[in-house]
Amino acid sequence: MAAAGEASKFSEEAYAYPMTGGDGPNSYAKNSTLQRGAGDAAKELLNEAAEKLDIDILSSSNTFHIADLGCSVGPNTFFAVENIIEAVKFKFQNQGLNSQIPEFQVFFNDHTQNDFNMLFRSFSQNRQYYAAGVPGSFYGRLFPDASVHFFHSSYALQWLSRVPKEVVDKNSPAWNKGRIHYSNSTDEVVRAYEAQHAEDMECFLNARAQEIADGGVTVLLIPGRPNGTPHSHPVGNLSFQLIGSCLMEMARKGVVSEEKVDAFNIPVYAMTPEELEAAVEGNGRFSLEKMETLPHVSTHGTVSVTQLVVSHLRAALEGRITQQFGEEIVDELFESYLKKLEEQPSILATGTAIIFLVVLKRKAN
Repeated sequence: MAAAGEASKFSEEAYAYPMTGGDGPNSYAKNSTLQRGAGDAAKELLNEAAEKLDIDILSSSNTFHIADLGCSVGPNTFFAVENIIEAVKFKFQNQGLNSQIPEFQVFFNDHTQNDFNMLFRSFSQNRQYYAAGVPGSFYGRLFPDASVHFFHSSYALQWLSRVPKEVVDKNSPAWNKGRIHYSNSTDEVVRAYEAQHAEDMECFLNARAQEIADGGVTVLLIPGRPNGTPHSHPVGNLSFQLIGSCLMEMARKGVVSEEKVDAFNIPVYAMTPEELEAAVEGNGRFSLEKMETLPHVSTHGTVSVTQLVVSHLRAALEGRITQQFGEEIVDELFESYLKKLEEQPSILATGTAIIFLVVLKRKAN
């Protein structure tokens, strides 16, 4: 029962308000093409990751276990899983082990309030794997020891396990009054977010090191910022600054209370590749097999970049905003945000966000 107790340390504060579920116009399922673009760009690198698998060890099992951490509601998780299975099958075939290709069991993980019903309804009838949902924070234990062969997580590790407690404490020097993020705030607030991120990454890697099978790999797609760039630079961080200014304007108009704005912070952190490398080195139980920045992939089609950014951010934040301020302000807030972006299009051009892919392999005990 130790694993259950360990997982319970995480209140899932950051995860209590998931990506917008269902399949409506503001749902995550309809507004996640940016994430799909990164997944498409990573497909070839997934093949390379599968090459790192120790087949001699893995072929002794009749079932190959895959876990997608932070799966949300689809469809991107299904594309990722299918790419992984294809790559693993090719690895077996390339070594003349066609008769030893195992069955596949896929675990779809997200927080407890994720729309798993939507996820399950979206399963392909022709899928080549057994499927199960695993609710809970991936910053704690989710699986038995040495039970998962391939971990995958895409566009999830930017979410912290919780808002740093100091930034909502009026008596703390890190109180983030009048702002909703660290990117345009004081050094004290930045340090609070940095510390929370470091703690979370330590917990994440410790949990995975216990759960991954001998010879298995972990692949992470992480939105972040280049080494050496200021915290204010990634496009996402600039977007949070604008959302914060919209909320403060609404507070001045009396639409929302300023006190509620002061108590609202977004638990998102844009890490650098160096920070990820330091976390892996500090953990000591994984080898860093590959780290590569993915090329930018245009995915907006006929939709303007501005509208795409707004719709994606709404799908990610609507649950948290509704819980804090009520659903009646959501349309007005994002209309104001869209207007600001249209007035300042250079914001999207000046950001320096990156997506980087990391391949980790568990060191031998």
